[in-house]
Amino acid sequence: MHYYENVLELIGKTPMVKLNKLVDDSMATVLVKLEQLNPGGSVKDRMAVHMVNKAIEDGKIKPGGTFVESTSGNTGLGVAMASAVLGYRTVFTIPDKMSKEKIDMLKAFGSEVLVTRTDLPHDHPESYVEIAKRIASELPNACYTDQYHNMNNPEAHYLTTGPEIWNDTDGKIDCLVGGIGTGGTISGTAKFLKEKAAEAGREVRVVCPDPVGSIYCDVFNKRDVREPGIYRVEGIGHDFMVGTLDFSVIDEVVEVSDRDSFLLARKLVREEGIFAGGSAGTALWGALKVAKELGPGKLVVCIIPDSGDRYVSKYFDDEWMRDMGYLGIEERIGSVSNLIDYKGRNIEFAEPDETITQVAGRMSEMGISQMPIKPDDSHGLMMVHEIDLLRALATGECNGDDKVIKAATPLNGTVSIDDSLTKVQRIFDNGEVAVLIEKGTPTGIIAKIDVVEFLAAKS
Repeated sequence: MHYYENVLELIGKTPMVKLNKLVDDSMATVLVKLEQLNPGGSVKDRMAVHMVNKAIEDGKIKPGGTFVESTSGNTGLGVAMASAVLGYRTVFTIPDKMSKEKIDMLKAFGSEVLVTRTDLPHDHPESYVEIAKRIASELPNACYTDQYHNMNNPEAHYLTTGPEIWNDTDGKIDCLVGGIGTGGTISGTAKFLKEKAAEAGREVRVVCPDPVGSIYCDVFNKRDVREPGIYRVEGIGHDFMVGTLDFSVIDEVVEVSDRDSFLLARKLVREEGIFAGGSAGTALWGALKVAKELGPGKLVVCIIPDSGDRYVSKYFDDEWMRDMGYLGIEERIGSVSNLIDYKGRNIEFAEPDETITQVAGRMSEMGISQMPIKPDDSHGLMMVHEIDLLRALATGECNGDDKVIKAATPLNGTVSIDDSLTKVQRIFDNGEVAVLIEKGTPTGIIAKIDVVEFLAAKS
């Protein structure tokens, strides 16, 4: 028989998956490490369980005691999972900007959860950090795990995440990309990878995307630190420096907006089938930027921190996105890709040597008013419309036995798979149908009724 003694033994050994649709041939290969497949649903399982185990080993807490943590949610879930298995109570403080799903999940483990104000500095007596410290000091047999200064945090990733990435890439990784929350994940992982690369006589670059409003980018680049702003990506960035972050193993910190983060997280699940949170969008934005810079033949690994299931009421809710101003008209109505997924790519071609009579008969039978001419080397992209046939026949320019190519006109109104439906609407406004072109060939016709049916189905 093969089984595990408890759920904690399932932590780690998460797989890496190659991105296909978000990356093209001009870019480096991008592999994403799916940390949402840890049993607690995030990368924080690794360090949370390591911190709990170390606290118990070091005698900082006795059996039946209480673990206390200030958390954005995921570290708390890891601590709660470990505590449930090992027989400890848990109390968490969490800022009010965090998703309801995270709060409810913490409560599902039997944890006590105190929701605090987001708009307070970390050293304010009523901040989530200071309240957690106070609770831990007042409760008997309690331990504040302190993910922001506990060096067991980065150690967990030095011992597990780094080796996994090195082994799974056969040491061929060129760049590691990941966000900075406590800094534990990136610091421990990057330290291991840089050490192994140095032993092999090569380098691994480390890039950290950071939310606009966090102080990390300013501190890393040694410039005046701007007033911290409120950003809505959860779990990364900070308004204070932490002890678990090692800037010496980081090569670049780049700023990413909430909007770019959320839209890319939505695109990740819709085009690659990977359901991840907003901070994954932040990290992936940086990874795609690096992949474009490095080009073919290089390998980028991006850490995906958690699952999108804990943000369904936020980033994946169109109404929330509209209310926050992140979803414009183009994103609201969708893209050509969304429409094609709904209606399919069926297209009927006219053969260049078919007669006008034959094509007109087929158009009548099928109830369509236009057909692209099947491409070949003798002509460019051409389209025949019923109005063109009528005009050619009425003027005597053509007769029914003439080849249809004689009445065809150059194909206009072309769109690509990534275009917004607003572009399709502009084509309609010019009195044309939209034609989807992929790899130089028409693969779909979009008529007004197609868009109407698609939008009606969405509403």
